[in-house]
Amino acid sequence: MDGGVRVDLRGRQALVTGGARGLGASITRALAGAGASVLVADVRKELARELCEELAQDGRDVRFVELDVTDARAVAEVFQELDGDGQALDILVNNAAVDVSKPIEHLTAEEVTRVITTNLLGPMYLCLETYRRMIARGGGHIVNILSTASNRTWTEAGPYAAGKSGLRAFTHTLFKEAQRDCPGIGVTGVIAGGMETPFILERFPDADVSMLQSPDIVADTVLYALSVPAGSAVSELVVVPRKEPSWP
Repeated sequence: MDGGVRVDLRGRQALVTGGARGLGASITRALAGAGASVLVADVRKELARELCEELAQDGRDVRFVELDVTDARAVAEVFQELDGDGQALDILVNNAAVDVSKPIEHLTAEEVTRVITTNLLGPMYLCLETYRRMIARGGGHIVNILSTASNRTWTEAGPYAAGKSGLRAFTHTLFKEAQRDCPGIGVTGVIAGGMETPFILERFPDADVSMLQSPDIVADTVLYALSVPAGSAVSELVVVPRKEPSWP
């Protein structure tokens, strides 16, 4: 991203959930472009492998990790495998998310469970495994991708807003505990407004793309969070399109 944030992540390993497409792919590209080794965790195997192959041709160290964030045991196993290989995780980006845009009266219990488990419990599972290891190592950075829905909601967004609001609260709590437990650990929530990604366009095909921002801008915001000197901390960043209708 010409003119964007410059940060040297060589020698650091990152994991991006939902990293195969949309914002996740933009974050993966940004981290790899800054020199990080990136693990792309996603349930979309083919898309993830295609992205890894593409970036590998450019000399980037990017590998696919099959992971369903809703499965706490699978999350634990990924970290156990990293431990077994002597690999440490320096950066975690919790990006994976789903939504079901329906009036509450038409939602099913299964739909609510899927959204909350993916958007709230999944990131918490990842944080539990990552944070304790970062404590032991004395450093690292966790970035949780939030949403304007974590601050202000709208109709047909009940489970999504509940999950993102919960994740925002958890992120702020983790930030405070990191301040107490280990100054070397950064915790940042990124509130991202509407982006021109499949996550938006598949649900709202008639969306006015002029009202949306590029996911690359949000990925650059993640890099900024990682670029802040050790003496400072960024608990939350907000990046929305200038015409964002759902903020503040």
